[in-house]
Amino acid sequence: MRLILAAGSLLMFGAGGAASAADMAIKAPPVVAPIMYNWEGCYIGGNGGGGWSRMDTSQAFIDPGIPANGNYGREHDNGGVGGVQAGCDFMAGKDLVFGVQGMFDWGNINGSHALADFPTFSEANNLRSIGTATGRIGYLWTPQFLGYVKGGIAFLNNKNQVFFPGGALLESSNFWLPGMTVGVGGEWMFTPNWSVFLEWNYMWIEDTSGQHFAAPGTTVGEVLNVKQTAQTVQLGINYKFHWDGPVVARY
Repeated sequence: MRLILAAGSLLMFGAGGAASAADMAIKAPPVVAPIMYNWEGCYIGGNGGGGWSRMDTSQAFIDPGIPANGNYGREHDNGGVGGVQAGCDFMAGKDLVFGVQGMFDWGNINGSHALADFPTFSEANNLRSIGTATGRIGYLWTPQFLGYVKGGIAFLNNKNQVFFPGGALLESSNFWLPGMTVGVGGEWMFTPNWSVFLEWNYMWIEDTSGQHFAAPGTTVGEVLNVKQTAQTVQLGINYKFHWDGPVVARY
């Protein structure tokens, strides 16, 4: 009788253990929610990098309005840039992103050269700031990576100086040149609100621009025709504000 009771207890224990094991086997592991990336929203950020400029100058008039045609030559400059940007992006379907952006960079893109027709004299230009207002359109190669092109208007601020033989200042001018810009870049969203980007931009003015250069302490000088192109390569970071509340999945 004792043997029968012991055998029954073992059978019941075994059945209970098997049921518990079966229950454990069908329990699913906890689901970890995937990180969602939403490109719609506005953003602010900062950037830094390098730039190159090319400027051609020539005489137009010598005060008081005497025509002149001296060639001052071409200057190639380089230096650093850094600044801020802000914009807004919108989605079209699940792959296309388009938006608008404003960017302002301070710079020190400078150099000097001997005047082509007056080689004992020299000229030095410094591209000191760049402002752009652009639209951009891009394609999401992955939920996190956006490749894009951009284009719009640009404003280039220069300080240009002409020097006597020996280095004394002859005349100078500070001026803004309005022009156009195009660019291409890539942006990677590494958290739902933060992204980094790398882009190349090209800026140019369509026609020459007459700028008045004056001697120190006077208004007497000459008008020079200037024409400029510039390029920048910039690495930056953005913080995005999502206006639609919680981040939603696009994939």
